[in-house]
Amino acid sequence: MSRTSRAALALTAAAALSLPLALPASAAGLEPVEHLADGAALTLDPLGTYSTGVFDESAQEIVAYHALTRRMFTVDAHAAQVRALDVRNPTKPTELFTVQTTGVQAADGSTVPDGAVANSVVVRPDGLGVVAVESDVKTDRGWLVFFDAAGRGAALGAVRVGALPDMVTVSPDGRTAVVANEGEPADDYSVDPEGSVAVVDLPWLKRKAGSIRQKDVSIADFHAFEGDALPDGVRVFGPDVADASGSLAHRVSRNLEPEYVTVSKDSRTAYVTLQEANAIAVVDLRRARVEDVWSLGSKDHSVAGQGIDPSDRDGAANVRTVPVKGLYMPDTIASYSVRGTEYLVTANEGDAREWGDYVEPARVKDLGEDGLAPVCEDSPAATLLDDAGLGRLNVTTASGLRADGSCYAELYAMGGRSFSIWTTDGDLVFDSGETLEQVTVEALGEAFNTNHSETSFEGRSDDKGPEPEALTIGEVSGRTYAFVGLERAGGVVTFDISRPRETSFVSYVSNRDYSVSVEDALDDGADVGETLAAAGDLGPEGITFVPWYASPTWRPMLAVANEVSGTTTLYDVERPGRR
Repeated sequence: MSRTSRAALALTAAAALSLPLALPASAAGLEPVEHLADGAALTLDPLGTYSTGVFDESAQEIVAYHALTRRMFTVDAHAAQVRALDVRNPTKPTELFTVQTTGVQAADGSTVPDGAVANSVVVRPDGLGVVAVESDVKTDRGWLVFFDAAGRGAALGAVRVGALPDMVTVSPDGRTAVVANEGEPADDYSVDPEGSVAVVDLPWLKRKAGSIRQKDVSIADFHAFEGDALPDGVRVFGPDVADASGSLAHRVSRNLEPEYVTVSKDSRTAYVTLQEANAIAVVDLRRARVEDVWSLGSKDHSVAGQGIDPSDRDGAANVRTVPVKGLYMPDTIASYSVRGTEYLVTANEGDAREWGDYVEPARVKDLGEDGLAPVCEDSPAATLLDDAGLGRLNVTTASGLRADGSCYAELYAMGGRSFSIWTTDGDLVFDSGETLEQVTVEALGEAFNTNHSETSFEGRSDDKGPEPEALTIGEVSGRTYAFVGLERAGGVVTFDISRPRETSFVSYVSNRDYSVSVEDALDDGADVGETLAAAGDLGPEGITFVPWYASPTWRPMLAVANEVSGTTTLYDVERPGRR
């Protein structure tokens, strides 16, 4: 087990005894923290990092790769820009140009305004770049902006899509752009637009992108699932807030918020995460119609192998079984095939609705106060309401009530603290259970369940743990791997998913110095750039895999965009001991 902190190796025993734990710290040159399975077939070795020097402003959020030009394209959300990085020498990624989306005129006559927000980017193999852009008023309809990724980033046109386009992808055949229009409410919860999925017909040739018309955009909505048509278990909750026109029609459509998209190998079907609803939508791309919505259900944290550390005040890294259910609530979704059978892979981050005066989560110990129903007296959780038990854990107040509404018969935490593999019919094939927390227990010492903007022991134990968010899939030497980014704990966990039901942990690598707590340092007057350089990568948000035949090194690479540190780091995917 190379490059693993010696203090971290002793963590399990130390935690059991509640002894002080040594904090993993980087050696000179930001030596990454690494934890490997016995006989691990591969690991990640940082090659080079591009840094914006911008802290906690989503300056590097999503990353896409264009093989022909050996360029990475990264999203700077609030600048409404996409940065083009030259990675022909991946040890020194350098900025070539920026793609500015504001001021671009769309096919419907609108113009992307100042204050717009870039949320996602994808690049087709021929160099057609596509950016999902949120309006300056996020409840208004947004845009797709097309640009020349193989040239100097010239804008090629734009079309209007739905409210808050949060993610865009292109189908494997290159003919369709698919957009998750999240449709979040206004921050004060005065307006709640409909969530939807935009399906955009693309031309064969990049140079024809300027001819894309507004009528090439179709919107797949959720109107067919209103009322009793919505399948059981799909969560629709919270205040009933009108859309921008003042209409209270289509409550389900206003409540469902598409987050992320993957497209089937045959380019006919899109699978879309509906994170807060804990569901997946299935979209027929030929008809631009939502054909199905299914609930992901919940996992039982009282079952062996599915435990969590639910408290940030128990003084130890204590992953254990507890009488709590977990709502998967995935962010990222990807897909892959094994012997002709397609599977879906999700990173089960979890997310709560908190808009205006409506706040979905509450700590378990606060149930029964301020108008909230209490935990039922006959619940196994009723004797665990202290801070060292379940008292500090954040749970949803929108699920788990007894039928008469008198008390919470079950407690539901938000997020699975795991990644999962599903059939395309919604059957669970594999879930990583407590592996992510157990691996970070062993690897991170006093940084276990830390936050991303500061280093703190157990800071996130009461709320989604390491928070798996980013996810990509790649093939190396005939094996298929899932690379899972941990938004709060930092780093990437690799799993061999070649045989879905026999998925196994391979490695964990974090290019972060946990001895540097950025928020604390900045509060003490430290220089932002110097502090970020010392801390490394914080908050992985987007990951892309580069196969060996498309890589500038002729070896597989991984690119990770980190929204909190404003960095994008390139990794060599290699066998342990090769470096």
